[in-house]
Amino acid sequence: MEQSKSQAVVRASEYRGWSSVVLETEAIRAELIPGLGAKIVSLRYKPTGKEWLVDAGSRELLQPAYGSSFGEADLSGWDECFPTITPCDVEIGSGGKRSLPDHGEAWPLPWDCEFAGGSVACSVAGRALPYRFARTLSCPAADTLRMEYRVANLGGEPLPFLWVPHPQFAVTEPTRIVLPASVRDVACVFGGHSLRDGESYAWSDQALAQPGQTGDGRKFYIPGRLSEGWSGLACERSGDWLRMDVDPERVPYFGVWIDEGMVNDRNAVAPEPSIGYYDALDRAIANGSAGIVGPGEAFEWTLELRLGAGGSHTNFDGGTL
Repeated sequence: MEQSKSQAVVRASEYRGWSSVVLETEAIRAELIPGLGAKIVSLRYKPTGKEWLVDAGSRELLQPAYGSSFGEADLSGWDECFPTITPCDVEIGSGGKRSLPDHGEAWPLPWDCEFAGGSVACSVAGRALPYRFARTLSCPAADTLRMEYRVANLGGEPLPFLWVPHPQFAVTEPTRIVLPASVRDVACVFGGHSLRDGESYAWSDQALAQPGQTGDGRKFYIPGRLSEGWSGLACERSGDWLRMDVDPERVPYFGVWIDEGMVNDRNAVAPEPSIGYYDALDRAIANGSAGIVGPGEAFEWTLELRLGAGGSHTNFDGGTL
């Protein structure tokens, strides 16, 4: 057991038959499974008991086959989509085309893991592309989970990549997806049953996620590059809230997936700060938005997640509610 200046405690544990790691402060508790894509399976705000992530429910937590469909897995927790979201083929220099699977390579693979000094460091090597992708969790404050990311290019050609986190935050009550006030309209990239792909919609009409299941789902992107790198969720009944912060210079795009029972068996919302626009690496390469790491080089970025309750309107810098 290790303890840091922020009073974060890290310990080995077990979750549904899997070896897990728990990172805990007086305010938050996070649990992840290194052997299952370093999936974060639980994120709890302790003062209110709020569990933010959808769990696997009656679905088994099984090791997915490499290249399998993400929708056929357990659909729980927080996964990392890297180096693509949707399947695609990409040209990597003189190496020819490489095929990348659904939601990328990282989520079904076992990751290496070390924990000490109040942090948990996990990493995984690519199969289709030559890289090592790493994420380190720590708690700089009792209410804050910091995620430090790093991708190292192990090959001899420039490495293009797309990254988004895929946290399936549970929608158990009416929940506002809060964006900066500058966001007026959003681009629909997947309309489900009720909206149209490619259309622009007023964000004020789409920002409230409801717990009732409709069998529908949709995904939006903020058009263009971000000027502000924060987003949040605010629960309208309980007052629980979370805020995500990234540096928009390093993570310049943002998408959000809203699931009302179309894919998952419970309602979920996934705010997704993004490197690359949008969803497929080949598309991001073509439109110039993909991340690029030179041979033998690395690229790093950070996401901070803060949890709290009450006073939600004062925690989002005048964001669009």
